[in-house]
Amino acid sequence: MSMTIDGSILGGRILVVDDMPTNLRLLASILSDRYQVSAASNGRDALRLAERVQPDLIILDVEMPGMNGHEVCRTLKEKPEFRHVPIIFLTGRSDEADEILGLQLGAVDYITKPFNQAVVRARIHTHLELKRYSDLLQRHAFIDGLTGLPNRRRLDQYLNELSTGERSGADSLSVLMIDVDFFKAYNDRYGHLAGDHCLREVAATLAAARRRGDDLLARYGGEEFALLMPGADRTVALDQAQRLRDAMLRAELPHRDQPDTGQVTISVGTSSGALSAEPAQALIERADRALYQAKKEGRNRVVQL
Repeated sequence: MSMTIDGSILGGRILVVDDMPTNLRLLASILSDRYQVSAASNGRDALRLAERVQPDLIILDVEMPGMNGHEVCRTLKEKPEFRHVPIIFLTGRSDEADEILGLQLGAVDYITKPFNQAVVRARIHTHLELKRYSDLLQRHAFIDGLTGLPNRRRLDQYLNELSTGERSGADSLSVLMIDVDFFKAYNDRYGHLAGDHCLREVAATLAAARRRGDDLLARYGGEEFALLMPGADRTVALDQAQRLRDAMLRAELPHRDQPDTGQVTISVGTSSGALSAEPAQALIERADRALYQAKKEGRNRVVQL
């Protein structure tokens, strides 16, 4: 059995898992005024509900028939999307070894039954605040400060998720490597502050020209960007690369040292392949070679290898 109780003040999403209906009702009554509370009475329902509601915190009974709390915790922590979701175990046992096992499995706290309502609320508030701060720090760690795009660290993390199978649904990958043409000359003529503004404009133009919102566009370094397109074939990748190039031409950003157009242009190299046959890093390297070829052939063009 599962259910959702909407709080009047949504301070976060909490999933409560307990096979005792009285405990579910009690926890819902003391939390639903501040949080959106979802409840499940067994481990299997808890896993399905967690996938659907993506909770910010989970309160999990240890002793349940069928799939117990430890098994649920272990299963959740194997999934990347729940790796950083705090889990608080709820138990009527005071066995130290049991508590150690729960913490080793990834729980952040233990609450023993019968529980004090004020203490439960205080602990939940503390762990939700810690998660918010952690999420904020993680977001900043993966964002490029100049353009607001994901940074190289996030791109490398994303590639690792694809390579290890943590990111499901993608058995192939297309990579676009993008470089701003004659950018050193742009900085020399207009100055570095203008160069920073140019990179922000390029980033915004590229982001707006993506056809698939879930693709990862990142600043790769300097004036270079990368677009990762899981599941996209060569035709889709080539079409997207041409759209990016055309979008930069329509932006009409002045660049007096671009000898052909007098405006900011980009060169794009693309590669595509099955991840089972070619590592993601190899696709990056192949797209980089294609980019080098595009620049060697005169810039403001797309090359696919």
